Amino acid sequence: MGLIKAAGGAIKSTFADQWKEVIRCDDLNNDTLMVKRTTETGVITNKSTIIVAPGQCAIIYDNGRVIDATAEEGLYTFDSSSSPSFFAGDFGKTFKEMWERFTYNGASAKQQAVFFFNTKEIIDNKFGTPAPIPFQDWSHPIPNQMTNTLSPMRVEIKCFGKYTFKITNPALFMQELAGTADVYPKAKLIEQIRAEVIAVFQNLVNELGSERHKVPVLEMPSQTDEIRKMMDEMVFDEPVKKRGISILGFAVESVTLDEESEKKIDDYELSSNAHIQQGRLVDAYAEAIQNAAANKSGSMNGFMGIGVMNMATNGMMGGVANNPWQNTQGSQMDLSKNNAKQESEQTNTVQTNETAKNETVVTEEWKCECGQTNEGKFCSNCGKAKPVPAQKKCPKCGTVNDNNDKFCSECGTKLE
Repeated sequence: MGLIKAAGGAIKSTFADQWKEVIRCDDLNNDTLMVKRTTETGVITNKSTIIVAPGQCAIIYDNGRVIDATAEEGLYTFDSSSSPSFFAGDFGKTFKEMWERFTYNGASAKQQAVFFFNTKEIIDNKFGTPAPIPFQDWSHPIPNQMTNTLSPMRVEIKCFGKYTFKITNPALFMQELAGTADVYPKAKLIEQIRAEVIAVFQNLVNELGSERHKVPVLEMPSQTDEIRKMMDEMVFDEPVKKRGISILGFAVESVTLDEESEKKIDDYELSSNAHIQQGRLVDAYAEAIQNAAANKSGSMNGFMGIGVMNMATNGMMGGVANNPWQNTQGSQMDLSKNNAKQESEQTNTVQTNETAKNETVVTEEWKCECGQTNEGKFCSNCGKAKPVPAQKKCPKCGTVNDNNDKFCSECGTKLE
């Protein structure tokens, strides 16, 4: 017994009257995976017609065994006297093996039927992780000063998305899942396959967060092609394939962090910004020292301003206590203490020199380049320092004197 493919236009010809029965399945939609069709008597009459539509696979079942099958669309005549034809389309090898081995464990059913399988891509299947899963996020690396290496930040994520699947081995699907049911809907399978897809996804997450890929946690939804490639290479969907099904599409639509992980990343960003700001303050600090040293009459005020800036810097950095770089704070605190000590020594030296000179600072108005008239040492509009008059440096002791001085105020050496 087997199938004989009819001519393409025969269904519209007068020969259609010769077919005693027509067996077809028109309701294989996205929610139906298999449907059984038979006659009122349960026997397929010789010379009956079987119509296989696009995206379908038909298996001829006779009293507990599979006698023929086809996944090639078209019209077929059932011939009880012929051998199996195996017009198999994409499943030729599969059908042959199935015909030789398929026995339903010896069980028999006194009936003949055609089982139609939906071989189209089954779309719009949703998945989501029921509980947060760990992810190694390399977009927020944590420095380790002991080993001089970087480690990923461990976060907990929830993911939601969609996947598509397809029956790629009808014989295995029938043997493992559908059996000889009249109808096998997607709803009967979807919870099981969703659980297996989530298990597959957890393996994918581990790989995406590995040192090889280093996918940023919030960029996971854009890695559709990479996910599909990894799934094929590492056969992450092997448990699903054992049921005659393959996952075709897999898209992550959203990734959310749990509350603790969000706090980790916020602290990380705050710490990063603080380090950047500290670098800017160090540059400003160095420039302020140079300006104060060059300003003879205003050096005392300049160094006092530096001390205030240093306290502000320490105060700002002190607010970032709980951050991913806690193992580096000890060295930062020591550095701040050393800076404070050096500033104190410099300030004391300036005060001693100023006291020794016993000079009286005369406040006078001056006009800045921006047009602002000022009395202090720095412009109240643009912050530029008051221009320093030309000075003379003593060739003997190095003391800087006013340009009008004829003798050094420190050692009395005559100035050129």
